[in-house]
Amino acid sequence: MGLELSELDDSTFLNSVKREVIDWLRFITIFMAVFYIFSTLFYALFFIPSGSMRPNLEVGDRFITSKWAYGWSRHSLPWGTARFLPSSNNRLFGHPPERGDVVVFVNPKNGTVMIKRAVGLPGDVIETRGGRLYINGERVQRTFMRITRFRDHYGQIRTAQVYFETFPNQKKPHTIYEFSDQMMLTGWSPDDSGPFTVDDGHVFFMGDNRDNSNDSRSPHGPGLVPFENLVGKALTVVFTFARCRHEPGLDCPSGRLWRLF
Repeated sequence: MGLELSELDDSTFLNSVKREVIDWLRFITIFMAVFYIFSTLFYALFFIPSGSMRPNLEVGDRFITSKWAYGWSRHSLPWGTARFLPSSNNRLFGHPPERGDVVVFVNPKNGTVMIKRAVGLPGDVIETRGGRLYINGERVQRTFMRITRFRDHYGQIRTAQVYFETFPNQKKPHTIYEFSDQMMLTGWSPDDSGPFTVDDGHVFFMGDNRDNSNDSRSPHGPGLVPFENLVGKALTVVFTFARCRHEPGLDCPSGRLWRLF
């Protein structure tokens, strides 16, 4: 009798564990499926790994991206699953970004996910001369704001000029950093580049940290980015892991919770 009860108890326990495991697997499967669909169609969370979008985005910022802003392509799929699908030039309900949008996209040269500001649209001619940005031969308006000194994420103290820049027909200006209007990097100058003619179905991108951005100007950057490679429009910083010490004479960004672009 004792043996029968022991066997019954063991069987009941194993069945209970089995049901618990099955329930958890079912929950995880449903949750992952819903999350995958939501992240494909609506919104996704990304983070900033570099300082190319300073001062508007800092290293460590977590921000929300709208997946439906420009329609959907295979690059709308999360977790890098787009690489398993064939290339296509089509977007479902697709339309181009507006000039000035902050856009998440996939680098067509190496497949890395990047974030930059849309500067050139199809048919535009983009160039920089003497540190100034020209769109279709017209110099883009910028207004000097101040000088800033800050410690970058490598621990180096940097000094930059802060400008408000306004694109043609842009509703409100955005802020950019310039270290110099005669900046030279290895083999090229971000302040004297182009002209670049934007092909049909492509976008020309630049970082807001103009002298420290591997963007469409750079020979090592993404070049002209096809519409297909657009992931979504950056909307707002949700929170940040970025931290800086408050040091005399150095700026330390703050107030980055739920900050709209």
